[in-house]
Amino acid sequence: MSSIHSTSDTTAVTDPAALAVSMVGCRYRSCDYYEVGREKIREYARAVRNNHPAHWSEDAAAALGYDSLLAPPTFGAVPGYLAYAEVLDTILPGYDLSRMIHTDQMVELHRPLLAGDRIGFEVCLDSFRHAFGGDLMVLRQTILDQEDRPVVTSRTSMVGRADGTLPDSLDAVVMHGARPEARRAHRPADPRYVGPVTEPLREARTVPASEHARRFDTVVSGEELPPRMLTISRGDLVNYAGVAGDPNPIHWSDEIAARMGQETIVAQGMLTIGLSVDLITTWLGDPGALRAYNVRLTSPVHVGATGGRIQFRGRVKHLDAGARTATVAITAEHDGHKIFGRATAEVALA
Repeated sequence: MSSIHSTSDTTAVTDPAALAVSMVGCRYRSCDYYEVGREKIREYARAVRNNHPAHWSEDAAAALGYDSLLAPPTFGAVPGYLAYAEVLDTILPGYDLSRMIHTDQMVELHRPLLAGDRIGFEVCLDSFRHAFGGDLMVLRQTILDQEDRPVVTSRTSMVGRADGTLPDSLDAVVMHGARPEARRAHRPADPRYVGPVTEPLREARTVPASEHARRFDTVVSGEELPPRMLTISRGDLVNYAGVAGDPNPIHWSDEIAARMGQETIVAQGMLTIGLSVDLITTWLGDPGALRAYNVRLTSPVHVGATGGRIQFRGRVKHLDAGARTATVAITAEHDGHKIFGRATAEVALA
């Protein structure tokens, strides 16, 4: 193993961008597991308003063929954030997740997460380059189950800057425990280097759509999904920050939002993505039949004192008769402004 992959050596590198370039293509694995809890599933489902009964009732989940409570499709963002923070603190010490802007999210779901799952994480820095006035990095994360098989594969694009310490005024309002040194003091050993990205993982077991999912022969190309209008408040942003462990103060401090050039606080990208999922799963019937979800976040959702409204719409864009799948195009508008660029969901049909 090259010395650049030693966690003790990374702290000696004074140029965070140069270190990041050297880390492209390297895979790291978390040294501890995360256990998916039934009450955390319900807490998260409430935060993103995923109302399918399988997220709330074991009986409803069992009726779909699942052994325990079904986590919402974007639930992986909760433990995933911890894994990202752990790896960035260790191998990219000049970057802080609490000061990064989320731009793109791509998620591939091999099977749904269930209450009782003990999951691990592998994280790889797929790419790094200067863009949009900062450093654009693409992080790939694989959530692994008890059998070391992939459950969820995600790619997250973020823009940030290695600015060293936070300004004093910002430092005063960062959530307790958000700082790298605070997180590092309350976590297990540093993640370990496991090899280059070219080394394959075990094959994923993709669960077929249950008989309760929408039937292929009932879906037509161009079909419109029932639209969904939601009212979002500042309380929703604060609640999501607590549930998901997101420490970025731009979501709850007007002062920090103004310092970052925003007219008011802005909603978390994963919150708006999570809110949009219910549009798909309600129409689909079985949340576990959602196979992939890709969203480009193009405009921030500004949430003033009186809140705001988001309207989600979906349309069947493509049908694959051989695979019995459908691709759904999704749009989202906040007070008349589009907040999603390219956004699609792939679903399996019965």
